[in-house]
Parts: sequence; structure tokens; C-alpha cells
Amino acid sequence: MGKTKANKKGKENHERLFASLALCLAGAAAATSTAAANAAPYVLADTEVLDLHAATLQRDYQVYVALPESYGATQSTGRRYPVIFVVDANYGFPVVRAIADRLHKHGHLEEAIVVGLSYAKGDSPTYSRRRDYTPSVPRAGVYTSDMPGRQVAFGQADDYGRFISKQVFPLVAARYGADMGRKIFVGHSYGSLLGVELLLTRPGTFEDYILGSPSLWFDGGVLFERERAYARAHKDLPAKVYFGIGGQETLARGQKRSRSEEHADMVADLREFDAALKAHRYPGLKTQLEVFPGEDHASVFPILLTHGLRAYLHEEPR
Repeated sequence: MGKTKANKKGKENHERLFASLALCLAGAAAATSTAAANAAPYVLADTEVLDLHAATLQRDYQVYVALPESYGATQSTGRRYPVIFVVDANYGFPVVRAIADRLHKHGHLEEAIVVGLSYAKGDSPTYSRRRDYTPSVPRAGVYTSDMPGRQVAFGQADDYGRFISKQVFPLVAARYGADMGRKIFVGHSYGSLLGVELLLTRPGTFEDYILGSPSLWFDGGVLFERERAYARAHKDLPAKVYFGIGGQETLARGQKRSRSEEHADMVADLREFDAALKAHRYPGLKTQLEVFPGEDHASVFPILLTHGLRAYLHEEPR
């Protein structure tokens, strides 16, 4: 009889324990659900997003803008800030904004407005950048579209560059305290390929260029051809260009180099391109090239950006 009572009491204790645990779990689930329902997206301070219809391209883009911390307090003084324009903005804009701000606060470099250029609305990043950042339609190679029902598109960098100069620049100049005589282009990989195309076809678009790991292998090295064509037709190239690349962006030992994505030695390509520019001794051109040991195509962007911004932003008095 005593054993029966003990078993009954033990069973009741277990039931109360499980009931208590169930209430705790239900409460935690409810709290989690409430927190999720009330959660807000993280917003970068002092930023704006502007919608812009590209009339000639018949596409819609967004322009991301980050304003310096001192911006509001200085506008009555007429202060103008240098402007950093970064493509591949989905990734590049928050990175450039953070590094530029940190270099100001801890490296005593001057503040700048940061403008991010988004991919086209409705396009995947791959589709948008292939079309907008490349200088030509590849003459070789097999490419497939990552957007069902849409053909692969390449070679509209010139049209996209015109959109930047004809629509983005006037928008920024009219809306912000921007020094449009100090425009810095920032690009990496295909984005840097776009920068090289602008440098050779409309060099006055930007005063300064930060070009990281440009895909100079693209279309069999078509930009090497355009560099030679530019040199035949011009005596000057007014721009400052900072090139940066990872030391590991080379071929493995024993592989044969070619101007193709699979067999490109991007470090050798960039050294060759920089040497070609220097050989013409353009009076208005200044180039600098840095190779970062231990860095590859995926990791090098933040460090080359840091070095590039140091090349173009002045040091403020301490």
C-alpha cells in the first residue's frame, strides 16, 4: 500500500514537472514569436536610398547614399565633400561606408560622401553585372543565363557609364554638398573591368580610380586592345589610378597562361596592363599598383580599398 502511494505521488510530481516545462517552452515560443513579429530591419545610420529610372536603358536602379557624420552641421558653411562611387553596391556600399568612416575617425583622413550603385531592379546580381559592367559581348566561351526565360546579356558598359554620368552625377550634385571635381570610382572584379572601360573610353568621368582585381582576361583581353587603340589616338590620359590585387590571383605552378577565365594569371595581366599605361608617359596619368601577399580574389577587396582611399583622401589636422 505504501509503495502504491509512493508511485502515485511520484507520478503526480512528474506530471507537474512536465506541465511546468511545457508552460516554460510555450512562454519562450510566444516570446520568440512576438520578438520576430516586432523585429525591424537593421538600418545604416545617415544613409538614404533613391530610386532612379535609367531612361535610355529602360531599367530601374537604386542609388544608396551615406553622408558623413559632420554633414548636417556643415551645410550652412557651404562645405563640399569628395564623393566615392562604388559599384556592386549590395556588397560594396556597406564595406566602403564602414572603412571610409573608420579611416576618418581613426586614421584622420577627410570625410567623404559614399554613393552605391545597385544592380537593376528585377535582375539577379550575376545578370545585372554581366550586362552593365562588361565592355563587349564575348567572342568565345559558353555562358548560360541564371534568369529563366531571359537570354544572356553582355557588353553594355558604355551605355551604363553614360547613365552614371548623365543621370547619377546630376542627381548627386543637385541633392548633396558634393565636390564633383573629386569623384572616386571604386570597383572590384567585373566592377573594376567597368572602371577600366570608363578610363579608356571616357577618362574624365572620374578623377580618381580604385580598381581591384580587374577581370582583364574578359573576352580574350579586349581591354588590352582598347588600351592600344586609345594610345594611338591620344597624347594624354588625365586620371589617377590605384590598382590592387591579391597575390594568390595567379595560376598554379605548371599551368599554361591564357586570356580566359579558367587560365588567367590576373596578377600578371594587371602588371602588364599597368606597364602598358606607364610606357606611354601620359602627362596627366598617375598609376600605382600593389599586390597583397596571402590574399585571394574573395578576400582582397577591403585591404586594397583601404590603401586606395589613403591615396586619394587627404589627412586632416590632428
